[in-house]
Amino acid sequence: MSAATPVTHLWLREETKPMEHRAALSPDVCKKLLEHGGFEITVEESKARIFADSEYEAVGCRLVPGDSWRTAPQDAIITGLKELPENDTSALPHTHIMFAHCYKQQGGWKDVLSRFVEGQGLLYDLEFLQDDSGRRVAAFGFYAGFTGSAVGIDAWCHQQLGHGEKYPVIKPYPNEDVLIAETKEKLACIGKMPRIMVMGALGRCGSGAVSYA
Repeated sequence: MSAATPVTHLWLREETKPMEHRAALSPDVCKKLLEHGGFEITVEESKARIFADSEYEAVGCRLVPGDSWRTAPQDAIITGLKELPENDTSALPHTHIMFAHCYKQQGGWKDVLSRFVEGQGLLYDLEFLQDDSGRRVAAFGFYAGFTGSAVGIDAWCHQQLGHGEKYPVIKPYPNEDVLIAETKEKLACIGKMPRIMVMGALGRCGSGAVSYA
């Protein structure tokens, strides 16, 4: 790649929403982008993210302190999943990719958009990105249904094994293998399987729900 080739600089910010462990970019995706060429990827350190910081570093990403995106170079595209940290009214001069939750008049939507206007930044809202056919690029999909099915089956297991106790707070699992193993263990203790109906079983979410069930 020549020195004149433009480089897209992605800056993966630390998620700050409680219980949010997902990442907009996985280490595998970063590896593919870097191998393709034309990309520079900076990753903010995070103790909550499901992927370890070392996994990003191992594929060639540059690590920086968490919540440092405000001082990122102007050409950096600040990439995340959920909304920006609350209680911040500062102007936003960068380009951002995220679910901003502000185009359906959700609470605080005017404040969010006014920050982009003030800073002359740009927002690519994941909810409204579409391909050439008009299909959403990022939408609830396979793993949304997969996760919903897992929670439903776990709730059923708790009804059978919980002796009337309140269903506990859901905690994240390190990976799906651990989740599946725990579900199988509970079902083995119960000695029977639940009856499951999936509405829209051939759709994005439905196929995930069927897969887990």
